[in-house]
Amino acid sequence: MSTSAPPKTASNVSRPPSLEVRGLNKYFASFHALKNVDLLVEHSELVFVLGPSGSGKSTMLRCCNRLEEPDSGDIFLEGDPVTGAKVDINAIRQRIGMVFQSFNLYPHLSARKNVTLALRKVLRLSRDEADARAEQALDNVGLANKADNLPAALSGGQQQRVAIARALALEPQVMLFDEPTSALDPELVGDVLSVMRDLKSSGMTMLVVSHEMNFAREAADRVIFMDQGALIEQGTAEQIFENPSHERTRTFLSRVTGAD
Repeated sequence: MSTSAPPKTASNVSRPPSLEVRGLNKYFASFHALKNVDLLVEHSELVFVLGPSGSGKSTMLRCCNRLEEPDSGDIFLEGDPVTGAKVDINAIRQRIGMVFQSFNLYPHLSARKNVTLALRKVLRLSRDEADARAEQALDNVGLANKADNLPAALSGGQQQRVAIARALALEPQVMLFDEPTSALDPELVGDVLSVMRDLKSSGMTMLVVSHEMNFAREAADRVIFMDQGALIEQGTAEQIFENPSHERTRTFLSRVTGAD
């Protein structure tokens, strides 16, 4: 697997894309989960990934911070290689925040301590520095008054916002969201999406896998559609939702949105 830096072109001499995926392939035994996926995510862009279950969306996200190891292809973060045997994966993961469907909070730790754990263990911040950064991150997601609560005392939406704060506290350059609202009751989804809107407004670069179609229409700078491990088409939200060029995209959207 090559780890050479991206070639300099007129478009990236000054600054490379936030995230670049080139020729990404992933197999699970004989199953070809990702098929030569190419993707660029520019700075401060929110790219929304749609597709049916099993299309490779989550696998692609997990390859971007090497929770899954690609079988071939290259990934770059701000021009720095993510793939390759010599890459410091822990250093890369500090720069790529990830929010999962499940909250993955430690049940015996308060919201604050869930956020400070990585700050102290990974960044080696002092207790006071970690607490200050955690409190700011919790405030940013609207949970400053819940810092001392255990996860069991929080709603699902609040727990997910703690998970977002935990990722944000490491000050990542890119945020990956893998179905962040699918485990939530419908009435709790709005608070999480509101935090994501605020992140977009602040200029955070985001790659989002979700079935929240209204959010995609409203907030996405670009929408990509995946099916059977391949990137089928991409465009603005208006292009994809109003006039998709690929029949498979049209079929998928008609089923999930009830469109004619």
